[in-house]
Amino acid sequence: MTARDSARSTGRDPGSIRSLSAGAVEALVVAWRAAPGGFAGYLLASAVSGLVPVAAAWLMKLVLDRLTTGATSTSDLTLLALGLAVAGLAMAVTGEVVRYLAADVARRVTVLTRDRLYEATVRMTGLAKLEDPVFRDRLRMSEQHSTSGPMIILDAVVGSFQSVLTLVGFVVTLVALSPLMAAVVLVAALPGLYAELKLSRRRAEMMAGLTPTERREYFYGELMTGLEAAKEIRLLGLGRLLRGRMLTELRKANADKRRMDRRDLLVQGLLGGLGAIVAGAGLVWAVLAAGNGRLTLGDISVFVAAVAGVQAALAALVNRVGLAHNALLMFAHYRAVTSEGPGLPEAAEAIPVPELRHGIEFRDVWFRYSNDHPWVLQGVDLFIPFGQATALVGHNGAGKSTLVKLLCRFYDPTKGAICWDGVDLRELEVTDLRRRLGAVFQDFMCYELSAAENIAFGEVDGAEELASDLRPRVQGAANRAGIDSTLESLPRGYDTMLSRMYFDQQDKEDPETGVLLSGGQWQRVALARAFLRDRRDLLILDEPTAGLDAEAEHEIHVSLAAHRKGRTSVLISHRLGAVRDADRIAVLVGGRISELGSHSTLVSTGGTYARLFALQSSGYAEAPGGGVD
Repeated sequence: MTARDSARSTGRDPGSIRSLSAGAVEALVVAWRAAPGGFAGYLLASAVSGLVPVAAAWLMKLVLDRLTTGATSTSDLTLLALGLAVAGLAMAVTGEVVRYLAADVARRVTVLTRDRLYEATVRMTGLAKLEDPVFRDRLRMSEQHSTSGPMIILDAVVGSFQSVLTLVGFVVTLVALSPLMAAVVLVAALPGLYAELKLSRRRAEMMAGLTPTERREYFYGELMTGLEAAKEIRLLGLGRLLRGRMLTELRKANADKRRMDRRDLLVQGLLGGLGAIVAGAGLVWAVLAAGNGRLTLGDISVFVAAVAGVQAALAALVNRVGLAHNALLMFAHYRAVTSEGPGLPEAAEAIPVPELRHGIEFRDVWFRYSNDHPWVLQGVDLFIPFGQATALVGHNGAGKSTLVKLLCRFYDPTKGAICWDGVDLRELEVTDLRRRLGAVFQDFMCYELSAAENIAFGEVDGAEELASDLRPRVQGAANRAGIDSTLESLPRGYDTMLSRMYFDQQDKEDPETGVLLSGGQWQRVALARAFLRDRRDLLILDEPTAGLDAEAEHEIHVSLAAHRKGRTSVLISHRLGAVRDADRIAVLVGGRISELGSHSTLVSTGGTYARLFALQSSGYAEAPGGGVD
């Protein structure tokens, strides 16, 4: 995503003076709020560090002039020498103080910027942004620059302040000696400032453009080193192909960076040559002027120091302006992410969600993921009665999982409405709505944390910490999911880390205590997490037994049937035997409800459900020879 893409998606040009200024102000405000004392100390120490070289140059001039004329007392020379010693000490001490304060402020800024970034992602109640590849690129750049961006900007601003103080001091010195030379030195720096700004913009555009490339490189690298794909990659011999693709993306990124580095080398080399010519010409003028008696030895000393100081300060200023410009362009992504809204429209006065009494109704619901996508749902009318189990069946892509996303209000219908006891979900408080839902998703999460935490996450509901009295309920949920004995037998029981990559302080000395569960065992853990949310108004089960064997599937369905009894639930499964006991079965075909009724009713109707059920049942039918067909 380039800077122009950023401008189109945010409605403002991130490279405009207004946008850059706003970014700089925000970065400084972030630093001030993160560490007000450290920020003030950093600014003060930098100011002292900027003025000390000027003071040292003038003290050296006075010492040389006194020595060459001999018209001074020992006490004067002693004071001047002490002044030089103090200036040297100040330069050494302030440099270390600046480094210490900068590091401390950086650590505090990291905490604040990361908190704001992830607070913004938590605030995104919908999924549309997170499923948008352009936004995903921006989010990744935000993560990369949320820590370094504000500090680069702060260092650049404070460093520029320091350079300006040094620059002003030495320019005043040059003006006192030769206004013409002062003007020449300053004018010679203007091309460098212009070139650095141009380079920083190109550098920012290059980095933004590299994000998709680096993302693909990371993807191929993760495939080759991750456990999830290891078996298939080795069986199919994909390693060489994936390695080649990863290297192709890496070489592409390196080629872009190399072109940028060559441009930097050319520009900086030319500017360095120009600076050397100016410094050499100034030195020749100073020597000739001293030979004519217009300058003293002290004047030459301070002149040389001033020219070198001005060029160094200008070079530092140009470099810092360039770094700040580049950082501000990248920081625009962080600002855009942290200023994002929830992604779903919020009612002006959201209604607290009442306990479900009547049911949930889909009223002529149409949905597509964007205007460029086809319709997934096309006029769905469906009532989910309170206290009953409603099953959704249909081919892949029929819209079953999309319907669940709408039910959880991860998206809103493009047209139509979904009502909770007659109230449109868009009028309800979304967090409150989700507190009333329990779910097992087809793509359930395997958290690389302890077994107890994996289940206890089902009863967090926005709390910052897990409740201390959850353990009995966690074990009860695990027992109902048929995973209790397995977890109890782990090296540290429920406190065992379900990971071979991330360990806690207790595990790090003995990483063997980390355990990897099988797919079926993880499925049961996810079910236990849903069972823990047993005080909810609606239970959603999206392929809850897809990873289990026949015996385990039967066992879980018996437990689920008991758990669902008298509760409002929505069940999705491709295995029709798992949904035959549902009170109502809705058949989705092409984004529409084509059939609705009980198992016996739909079988007798002879429609899509009956045909699918017959196909699945025939696989278990006894063949004529007495075997299984």
